[in-house]
Amino acid sequence: MHIHFISIGGSAMHNLAIALHKQGINISGSDDEIFEPSRSRLKKYGLLPETEGWNHRRIHRELDAVILGMHAKQENPELEKAQKLGIPIYSFPSYLYEHARNKTRIVIGGSHGKTTITAMVLHALNTYGVDVDYMVGAQLEGFEVMVKLSHDAQIMVLEGDEYLTSSLDPRPKFHVYKPDVALLSGIAWDHFNVFPSFENYLQQFRDFIDLVPDDGKLVYFEKDQHVRTLVNQYKGTADKIPYSTFNYKIQNEQTHILYNGQSFPVQVFGAHNLSNLQGAMQICRIAGVNEEAFLSSMETFRGASNRLELAGENQHTKIFTDFAHSPSKVKATSEAVKEQYKHHALVGVLELHTYSSLNKDFLNQYRGTMNAIDIPLIFFSNHALTIKKLPPLSKEDIHKAFDNEDIIIFNQRHELEIFLKKQQWDRKNLLLMSSGNFNGMDKKALCKHLLDQA
Repeated sequence: MHIHFISIGGSAMHNLAIALHKQGINISGSDDEIFEPSRSRLKKYGLLPETEGWNHRRIHRELDAVILGMHAKQENPELEKAQKLGIPIYSFPSYLYEHARNKTRIVIGGSHGKTTITAMVLHALNTYGVDVDYMVGAQLEGFEVMVKLSHDAQIMVLEGDEYLTSSLDPRPKFHVYKPDVALLSGIAWDHFNVFPSFENYLQQFRDFIDLVPDDGKLVYFEKDQHVRTLVNQYKGTADKIPYSTFNYKIQNEQTHILYNGQSFPVQVFGAHNLSNLQGAMQICRIAGVNEEAFLSSMETFRGASNRLELAGENQHTKIFTDFAHSPSKVKATSEAVKEQYKHHALVGVLELHTYSSLNKDFLNQYRGTMNAIDIPLIFFSNHALTIKKLPPLSKEDIHKAFDNEDIIIFNQRHELEIFLKKQQWDRKNLLLMSSGNFNGMDKKALCKHLLDQA
């Protein structure tokens, strides 16, 4: 069998390519740009394209299928040839659905927390030897790839992204998976370029809930007003299972979950993550792991890659990186670090990188989101604005939108790095928040420099 990947370098796409390669399937691929860590991982398995760019000659009648990444446009020459030859074309989500059609599909959805909840579920199930297939949006400790496909597993756990499926399929990804069990963690407007109004965005989650069959299960975060409204509007008879936030205490900068008269020390922290934990516990209970066993397994869970990840520390300073880019994520992440380390000052850097965050019409959604940060910094590059064909942003625009005059704004990476290197880092923590890379910043080298001087 031979499958070709158009846009093989994507985070999810290259993991699926590796997973299928490990099953003995002949894999080829193409992309116009491939960044780390995808490049090194594809090279390790002999799957890195010899040249970057698109070439219609890669498409031939011997191909059994083509898997199309979101990055590829409709006019892609490889896609056009595959269509002309009548080769079956799948999006990433549709391929996963076809694989899991006869399995119990557990889909984790929501504007925030879905990667972390999925990671928690997989960590617990792996701890107790529960065999499941899965797809998760980040690299996890103890898991070689982000995608696992098998013939034997009866359950597939899927992180359900609400972003579009492919250039040929405008449905949100989590609609394609058709959940038997759905979790909804919370709703906060995102992806402004695709969902130009909050009502339009909200409709995607309403449709997601309506996909749950009458004999299915709907797990939902009951503290979120928008989630509660949608669940109350749901007309089906699926079993509705609410969850909330664990009671907890922080002792010597260690979070302990308090449950059924027991105390469980965990490595993740912040009210948002403790809500994620309770949602993951409900999913694991459905999959056959009881509550106490789940919480015991969480004592060794260190989080998903780049989700409030500890990038480095010494006796004075801790440095965290987080994928936070939307308003709800920025607020939850910064408040979590400040609460956990209340005796440390917090320096927080947010990169405005996405189409939504760089758009003046959306920017006021960030109002007050950085107020827990002692030294709030914002970085954006004019290059990102040019690529996204957006008008210039002024410092006045940003200060007004965030309603925070203390924010210091940079649009040159070296100026941001100089500022950070000049800080005194005694009893001061750093939080770097971005879905990008701060215009090519070497975060590892910067962290080492800051910790060496602290």
